[in-house]
Amino acid sequence: MIHCASMCAFEGYTGGMREEPRRYVLPFPDRRAAGRLLGERLKSTVQLDDWPGRTLVLGLPRGGVAVAEQVASVLAVPMNVMITRKIGYPRQPELGVGAIAEIPGEVGCAPPVYDCGLLDALSVTPQDLAAVLAAEEAELARRTRVYRGGSPLPRVAGWCVVVVDDGLATGGTARAALRSLREAQAAHLVLAVPVAPPSAATAMRAEADQVIVLATPRHFSSVGEWYASFGQLSDADVLALLNEGRGLTKAGGRRRRVAYGLGPLRQRWPGACADAAQPSAHPRSGHPRCRTSQAATPRSSGIPAVPGRLRKSPWPCAP
Repeated sequence: MIHCASMCAFEGYTGGMREEPRRYVLPFPDRRAAGRLLGERLKSTVQLDDWPGRTLVLGLPRGGVAVAEQVASVLAVPMNVMITRKIGYPRQPELGVGAIAEIPGEVGCAPPVYDCGLLDALSVTPQDLAAVLAAEEAELARRTRVYRGGSPLPRVAGWCVVVVDDGLATGGTARAALRSLREAQAAHLVLAVPVAPPSAATAMRAEADQVIVLATPRHFSSVGEWYASFGQLSDADVLALLNEGRGLTKAGGRRRRVAYGLGPLRQRWPGACADAAQPSAHPRSGHPRCRTSQAATPRSSGIPAVPGRLRKSPWPCAP
């Protein structure tokens, strides 16, 4: 375990704002735990009273949605998903050389945002990435259909928007999201992540009005190393989180958790699971499960189904 004090950045990067470092223990248990800590930090840093009824939390899929759901719950504000896609270097797809993000209020995506310095170093031009860009645009459109039935993000002009991810590596997808939101005339942009390298956190100052990062370890190789549990989330997991977020309503000034697992979560969502798998939920526990037919077909997690049985999915963020 690492006690993170001097390594942690607790600054909202706006004029004159400074915060005293606090102590956290790394790694974070999981995305949900990190989201609760991040929500409490935002509660004391962002002046939400300046935006009554006009604050929105947007999670970047997939992992950022698990963090965003907890942030929105702590702040008692609505949440949604903002779909972004990394543009990978063809010879090494995990190396992001750019990113795209959807446009609030419109169907489709904003122009790609490239890392020009990296493109120069790799001797690659945007034209060389045309095929990769087309594939990522198609995937962004698919996820829009799966997550929101093809509907665009709501318009954010004049709103305070909190963009949440489970961490930053280079910050490419976060940058694309923030630029799209800025172009859509969001009034106040906050980027909030549990962990990021110092270089990425510093670079984001130019993109957002406030940048909130709980921990900025100097020796940073990946986001996942700072979580005890950091499994991959599926489309079905994202849908479950969105359903849970929508099931939180304001009552008496606080958000009240209503029945979980009802309504759209029990419908079949194209692309979310294999043909015989259908997202469902236990109405008491709130833990997502997959209900399968008698046929032993793969679930969205890639684990073979057990015929005729209910089994908890390997959801790393379940409490």
